[in-house]
This record gives sequence, C-alpha cells and structure tokens, in this order.
Amino acid sequence: MPDSLQAALSAARDVVANVIESQPAFSSPMVDAAMRYALEGGKVLRGFLVIEGAKLHGVEYFNAGHAAAAIECIHAYSLVHDDLPCMDDDDLRRGRPTVHRKWDEATAVLAGDALQSVAFELILSSHYPDGVKVDLTETLAVAARQMVEGQALDIAAESVAEPLGLEAVEQLQALKTGALIRWSAKAGAYLAEADPAALDAYGRALGVAFQIADDLLDVEGEEEKTGKRVGKDETAGKATFVSHLGVDGAKARAAALVDEAEAALGPYGAKADVLRQAARFVIERDL
Repeated sequence: MPDSLQAALSAARDVVANVIESQPAFSSPMVDAAMRYALEGGKVLRGFLVIEGAKLHGVEYFNAGHAAAAIECIHAYSLVHDDLPCMDDDDLRRGRPTVHRKWDEATAVLAGDALQSVAFELILSSHYPDGVKVDLTETLAVAARQMVEGQALDIAAESVAEPLGLEAVEQLQALKTGALIRWSAKAGAYLAEADPAALDAYGRALGVAFQIADDLLDVEGEEEKTGKRVGKDETAGKATFVSHLGVDGAKARAAALVDEAEAALGPYGAKADVLRQAARFVIERDL
C-alpha cells in the first residue's frame, strides 16, 4: 500500500474514532459496548472515501467527520446483522468473534439497530448547513434501503433451483455492496454543495470492483489475513463473479473497473491521486 494512502486511511480512522468517542454512551452498557466493538478493527474505507471526496472540494477532513462516522455506523450495523445465524451465520469478523458470538443474538440485533439510528443522529446533529443535512440524510437513507434490498435478494437467491445469472449478480451486488460505497464516494460533494457526478461514477465502478475482490478473496484468501471465513460461497453453491467469470476473468473485470474509476476522477487531476490509489488497493488487497 502506498504511504500516502496508508496515511490517509489512518487519518480517516482517527477522525471517525474521535467522532464516535465523543458520542454519549447508551443507557445499556452492554449494547453500548457491542456497538463500539462492531466499529473497531475495520479499514474505514467508506469513511475515508467521504473525507477524501470532501477534500477535493475544499472541505477540511475534520469537517467531514460526522458524515464519515455516519457511513461507518451504517456499514457496521449491516455487518452485525449479516453475521447473525438467521443471515450468513458467521462466527468471525475482522479476526474476532462476531458480535452475537461475543455477546448474544439479542444484543447483536439491538446494537445493529442502534448503530443505524446513531448514523442519522450524527448527520442531523452536525454543524452542516440545513440543506446539506437534508441531502446527506435522504441519500444515506436511500443507500441503506438499497443495501437491505440487496441482502434480501441475496437470501432469496439461496432458495432458487438455479444459481443467479451474471446480470442478476451484478444487480444484487450493486445494491448489497455498491450502494454504501457509492454514497461514500459522493458524500464529499454533497458536503460542499457541489456536483457529485464524477465521484458518483467513481463510486459506482469502485463498488463493483470491491465485490469482485471479495469474491476472489473467498476463493484465494486465507482466513488469518481476511479475518473471516473463506470458501463460503462455493460451499453454499452461491453465484458470484468468480463462479461466472472464473478467477482470471474476474480479475480482468476488476482491473477494467478500476481503470473506469480512475478515469472518472479526471476532472480533479492530481488532487485525486489518493482516491486512484484506493481503487487499485481495493483489488490488490489480501484482507
């Protein structure tokens, strides 16, 4: 990972952590602890995208903190619920026991519910102008709903006789994985009340590339590095980019999408180099 990207990701983690730490504790110590646990240990890629997109429009990184923390809360909530026995039934997340394993299922459900609520509270209690608050809240709500729609499609696909076709997989993942990444990429433009078109195109391509990389990690990754179970998709007979395109084809498709994401940043010139590095990192990562 380039030093500049590593530094930017580290700065984003610090900003998000500071915002989260400043929030009042929940009256239930167990739920509060589970929420904060769920937010720990991640790459904070989505928060990083918010902050870097904001910087492109002259918004200082610390002024993007509430929006960055909000998307990390939504993402964490989705992971907590996705890991539950009624969903993907995972025991490991980010190299640690999942929330329902460390506590119990009820606590995990409540922690996820609370994280979703906190996300919108963070935006609405921020110092952002009212119009910006409305735009961020409405678009984040839509992205979160789309993520849930993608999850529902994913669950429904497990009960059909034939695996999904490639086009259906693309549509599903554009919702399940892509919606939150796409929002993260363009949120910085919303913060600056600027045109989000270029960052939206970047986020759309990045979201698909990210999912392809995840599918590849499920085939080629190691549990010790990924921090979660691997080989799940093949065991479940799940349709993925890899099952349709093969390993080499999936890698080629991901690389083409990264080229597309980088090209979308053309209007920003060299100022967007860290976001270009992030796009390459997404498909080169081993975790």
